[in-house]
Amino acid sequence: MPSPLPVPPAVFFDLDGTLVDSAPDLGGACDWLRAQRGLPPLGIAAYRPAASAGARGLLQVAFGVQPEDPEFEALRQQFIARYEAHLADNIYAFDGIAELIAALQARGISWGIITNKSIELTRVLVSRMPLLQSAVAVVGGNSAAAPKPSAAPMLLAGKLAGVDITQCWYVGDDERDIQAARAAHMPCAIAAGWGYAPSSALHHWGADAVCSHPAQILDILASA
Repeated sequence: MPSPLPVPPAVFFDLDGTLVDSAPDLGGACDWLRAQRGLPPLGIAAYRPAASAGARGLLQVAFGVQPEDPEFEALRQQFIARYEAHLADNIYAFDGIAELIAALQARGISWGIITNKSIELTRVLVSRMPLLQSAVAVVGGNSAAAPKPSAAPMLLAGKLAGVDITQCWYVGDDERDIQAARAAHMPCAIAAGWGYAPSSALHHWGADAVCSHPAQILDILASA
C-alpha cells in the first residue's frame, strides 16, 4: 500500500463481481440459450468465474465459441436480449457493500461506478437497485472512447463526478480494473477478493491491496 495515502475525494467501483453479484442472472441467460438448443443447464457455478468477462467469456463457457466464430454474434445478441429482460431477477449487492457505501458517504467521500457493461444495461440495473442510485458518476463500457483497461472510462468518471481522478481510488475484481487504474494514474487500486476472480490470481495483478471483504477498505481508509 502506498504511503502516505491521502483520503480520496471519491472511490470508484467496478459493477459485476465488485458491487453486485450478477452471476445468477448472467448464467441464467446462458442456460436459457442452451435450453433453446436442447442442451442441459451448466448451473451458475460454471459461469461465475467468467461473469466479469461479459458476453465473450460467458458464451465461451456456455458454447465454447469465440468472437471470431461465425455463430458468436447471433448468440451474443440473443444473450443480451434475454439478459436485459431478466437482469435484476436474482441480483444482490455483496455482503458489506451497503455498509461500505454508507461509510464513504458519512465521511464525505463520493463514490461511483466504472464498468465494462454497456451503459444501457448499466442504467437499467442501477434504476432497479436503490443502493446504487447515490453514485455520483456511472460510466459504462461504451461511454468512453475505449473500455477498461483503457484510462478513458476513468477519466470520464472523474469529469462527471467533478473530481481529480488522480486523487481517487478504484476497486475491481478483474485484472483490467487494476490496469485501468494504473493507466489513469490513480493512487490506489484495490483488488476485490470477494468477486469472481480466483484467489490465486489476485496477488499477481499488481494491486495496492487485496481485500477479501468490503469492510477492509474502511480499514485502509482509517489509516489514510
